[in-house]
Amino acid sequence: MARKPGGEGAAPDVPQRCGLVAIIGRPNVGKSTLLNALVGQKVSITSRKAQTTRHRITGIRSEAETQFVFVDTPGFQTRHTVRGTAALNRNLNKTVQATLSDVDVVLFLVEAGRFGPDDAKVVALLPKDKPVILVANKLDLVKNREELFPWLQSMQAHHPFIEFVPLSAQKEADSTRLLEILKPYMPEQGWWYDAEALTDRTDRFLASEIVREKLFRLTGDELPYTSTVVIDTYTEEPPLPGNKKSKGMTRIAATIIVEREQHKGMVIGDKGERLKRIGTEARTELERLMGVKVFLEIWVKVRSGWADDEARLRTYGYE
Repeated sequence: MARKPGGEGAAPDVPQRCGLVAIIGRPNVGKSTLLNALVGQKVSITSRKAQTTRHRITGIRSEAETQFVFVDTPGFQTRHTVRGTAALNRNLNKTVQATLSDVDVVLFLVEAGRFGPDDAKVVALLPKDKPVILVANKLDLVKNREELFPWLQSMQAHHPFIEFVPLSAQKEADSTRLLEILKPYMPEQGWWYDAEALTDRTDRFLASEIVREKLFRLTGDELPYTSTVVIDTYTEEPPLPGNKKSKGMTRIAATIIVEREQHKGMVIGDKGERLKRIGTEARTELERLMGVKVFLEIWVKVRSGWADDEARLRTYGYE
């Protein structure tokens, strides 16, 4: 799914535009959902569990002469309520701060009509020298729309936002409208990626994220968020010779890392049923996204203290 940087795709007689857009906000405010909507395909996993996104995820959308390069960041961790996660939380917050130094424009995401202490802590991170657009998400949940205008006016006291965009991230018309608002803020320059590119992440990375998404969705609040997924092997096999219908196969071996032995039991489930369902749902979605057959094996291992171990975090792919 990832493509190498290129520049082909825009009309040659129209000046190209290309810019980097950061999507930031507190945990669980809808950043990954908005990214997927703006790209037009899933590139970042979603879950009700806070801190689902743990890496800088780049999504790419090329429309007419403009290429938008979106960066979905982890939700800035303002409350370290889970013991033994200090190193992980520091890593997530450093990712957010590093992203803001590079971008052309920032989308600050909040829930429409709500602004709490955790939102305020993220506002404190907003760069003073870059345009920031306030995106009021989950507009469909606002019962009294008349109260929204004074709330938007009050938000200007927190930061000099250049635009206010109320929307519902899951509505295609709203994401299209946001793209049009962003277009003038994209610098005139050549595209960084081919027109077909959707993300700069590899399919191997996508595989680990999809397994982790299914893990969190199917364990609900039972499993602490101090769990991760490591891809042990990733092998792409070519189509079978002489078989026109064959598209090849991808073989993936993954390991779910948990903190305690009791967590391992939660993941495996009664007679292995939950682990089997995690594998089935992950494989089905990967086949849809990749367009090939996927053979997926998943194991579960206990690694106590991994979320507070800088060396192990690097081993597991945290930058």
